Amino acid sequence: MRRLVRLGMLVVLIGSLAATGVSTLRVLSDPTLTAIRTAAADEIIAATDAVLATDATPERLAALIETRLQETPRNWLALDALTDLVAERGIALPVSLLRRLSEARADDFSLLSQASACALCAYDPAQCSLSQGMMCQAPVALTPVGDIAGVTRAGVAYVSGDPIDQIDLALSVVGLGATAAVLASGGTSVVVKAGASLAKLARRMGRVSPKLADMAIAAAKEGVDWAALPAARSVDDISAAIRADAFAPLTATLSDLERLRAATDATTALHLLPLVDDAKDARSLATAAEALGPRLIGRAEVLGKARLFRTTLRVSETAWMLISGLSGLLMSIAALMGSALQSYLFRRLRRTAKGA
Repeated sequence: MRRLVRLGMLVVLIGSLAATGVSTLRVLSDPTLTAIRTAAADEIIAATDAVLATDATPERLAALIETRLQETPRNWLALDALTDLVAERGIALPVSLLRRLSEARADDFSLLSQASACALCAYDPAQCSLSQGMMCQAPVALTPVGDIAGVTRAGVAYVSGDPIDQIDLALSVVGLGATAAVLASGGTSVVVKAGASLAKLARRMGRVSPKLADMAIAAAKEGVDWAALPAARSVDDISAAIRADAFAPLTATLSDLERLRAATDATTALHLLPLVDDAKDARSLATAAEALGPRLIGRAEVLGKARLFRTTLRVSETAWMLISGLSGLLMSIAALMGSALQSYLFRRLRRTAKGA
């Protein structure tokens, strides 16, 4: 009987080993098979709703609103998203907090406040609220005029020995390159241009993460022929002065920023841009935006970056097969070792009994 059991466990071991080997070979031979896949829209909605069920408590939402009220300028995009989430969850906020919200809204949206704030925004983009940034800065930042100005400023600074704004230059180069390629590409590079323009506006408002800024600086350092740049007088001259491959990571990130804007709007994209450090972050955020739409902001406020991005990923079927194969393999090895140990102990006991 014991031999039969061991034979059965050996068969299971061989089967588990074969399944594990097949899954491993598939993953190694096919680059499209990955352990993690992008979650579907309904999976993202379900995952974020599950987190909200435990985390979106009255105390938590009130604390988030309180924090946003203390900012200068106040972020009404986030505040409105939080109050919408409060209504969605059927939560009653404290009367004192509701009164402060109403008073703050009246102060910030009065005609005098709006006029003075826009004047300050036009002078210093870092002082812009999100809505003011779109009204007062976007007309230049979202057109090729802003890109040309950015490249020109960099060329003048290089010749005169002044500090060069490499982030602005990198984003301007990508924007101009995309604009020049529109006719040849059938319009697909408009996506990159829009992402670059959005990032430039966000940078002026201080809403670009340090890692994304470092990516732009690296592209400018490695991909620009600084000696040729000051002599550039046309888009063709600029194209000749850059190495496109050095800008590839930045271009990939900016493409997904445009996906984010298209799924929501430019103001929402500006608000969420500080969450983006690289192309992977931009892709996760765009995926969440396409699934959640206008509900994204409120959920991002409660979940935070790490948990929000985790909702956009799922373990793939290939990974589950690999995990199952490895689990079966380990269990089979443990069972065989247990059986061998049992047989050894029984033999020792029999010898000891005979000796006695």
